[in-house]
Amino acid sequence: MQPDLRDLARQLPLRVLLINAGPAHAISWAGLVQPLQLAAEHLGPRALQLDIRTPQQAAHDLGAEWQIALLVGDAGELAPELGRAIVERCRSAPFWGAVGAAVLWLAAAGVLDGVRIALPWALYGAAGARAERAILTPHLFDIDGRHLSCCGGVASIDFSLTLIELLFGAALQAQIMEALCVERVRGKDERQRVALQARFGALQPKLSEAVMLMEANLEEPLSTDDIASLVGMSRRQLERLFKQCLGSQPSRYYLELRLARSRQLLQGTHHSIVQVGLMCGFSSGSHFSTAFGALFGNTPRQERQRKLAAVQAG
Repeated sequence: MQPDLRDLARQLPLRVLLINAGPAHAISWAGLVQPLQLAAEHLGPRALQLDIRTPQQAAHDLGAEWQIALLVGDAGELAPELGRAIVERCRSAPFWGAVGAAVLWLAAAGVLDGVRIALPWALYGAAGARAERAILTPHLFDIDGRHLSCCGGVASIDFSLTLIELLFGAALQAQIMEALCVERVRGKDERQRVALQARFGALQPKLSEAVMLMEANLEEPLSTDDIASLVGMSRRQLERLFKQCLGSQPSRYYLELRLARSRQLLQGTHHSIVQVGLMCGFSSGSHFSTAFGALFGNTPRQERQRKLAAVQAG
């Protein structure tokens, strides 16, 4: 059975370890910490406790136990011996991972083999053999079982607010969003805008071209044959390219792009559910609802109602 972050909220107080391996003013760090600090102030220490440590402090804090442990760093490396201690400290928590460049540090340590990770796009070129057994995704952040990863930067805010919703509900998330003047939380299915180009652009220009065609034609989707023809490939070549680079079929990748856009519209606009479906290429309401539910676990109507309830509760 897959572990679920939602189960942690029943284990009060919930203790979260945040290890800052970079400057205190870094966006990745501030974006992660500030929403969590506001949540801790609102809930009180009986519900949520944040333990903020330097790598040196965390390495020697042997007696403490945490339910979530996150290592944060935007550049550089940890010394080998300290790095090994930090990795073990993180892995002792039921849920653990990293933000920013620290994601690559954990991947290079071999503890993220076979795990989907959100690595900052600027580090794709440097990843190479260091992260060859991890599954790089172009997402802002990923939650793969008990493994947590975020590309850092401004995406840390989205990641932190998503953790708050999963742990303590949409109402608290909405209150913190209002306090921070955040209009919309981007989901883990949303991609770093330049990640695909950075990872494959020079080597696979036709892949980048195909994805750009998909992104430009969400309302009236192109067929796989049309996309292949427009980029100058056969359908079989295009399917092989997507499978090799993205681990998906073109049709599936295209569908997920359309569904991700529909989720954004449901959360951030007042368009009707029927309008949202049409704007994302679904002429059938039942097809839209079924596909949305298969990817996100709830229907478009439930998604809209959940957001409305969060706003009203806040």
